[in-house]
Amino acid sequence: MKKKQLKKLLKNLPHEPGVMARDRFFNSAVLIPLVKIKKKYYILFQKRAAHIRQGGDICFPGGRYEPDDISYMHTALRETKEELGIDAKDIKILGQLDTYVAPIGAVVEPFVGRIKKKTLKSMKIDKNEVEKTILVPVSFFKKNPPKEYTLRYEVHPFSIDEKGDKQIHFPVEDLNLPKMYHKPWGHKKHKVWVYKYKKEVIWGLTAVIINDLIKRF
Repeated sequence: MKKKQLKKLLKNLPHEPGVMARDRFFNSAVLIPLVKIKKKYYILFQKRAAHIRQGGDICFPGGRYEPDDISYMHTALRETKEELGIDAKDIKILGQLDTYVAPIGAVVEPFVGRIKKKTLKSMKIDKNEVEKTILVPVSFFKKNPPKEYTLRYEVHPFSIDEKGDKQIHFPVEDLNLPKMYHKPWGHKKHKVWVYKYKKEVIWGLTAVIINDLIKRF
């Protein structure tokens, strides 16, 4: 390697590690809203409207990072305003949890924010996206660890469509890759946490974020 190339490499190395190939993922941010009621802290969740993607799931306000967003925190605040009608001025950002790279191909930046109790009365829920909001005391998560399940992921180089025809997604045979890749491979086990609060089930990446948050509370 020439000296000039090495200088260029050193100049372009990141000052802090980020997420490699981030542009391949669904980049998003969420807000974890904390509310203090009668000296106890609660977490504000929302239930997704039944007709949208992942309808019925319990989640935090948040969504996709858009090109016009000046930061991921801006994304979280913008989405909270759109979904729950809570203005950024009524949210005090306390900090940020670690970046989460989900197996489904999403990168999530979780921000912790505090909102005042009176803000709950002035919320304007977007019924196109949100069915309802749910307040869960932090103490519930402290006292009730999640139940653990294990899913298994496989990589499928092909699939069979409704007509019974084979659809090639990755031409392993044409590429002359080893035989082990000519059929589904991976068999990776993935831990899933599930919380049950009253009649609601909280799972998926929301449960991962809660699990991390509660360890710090």
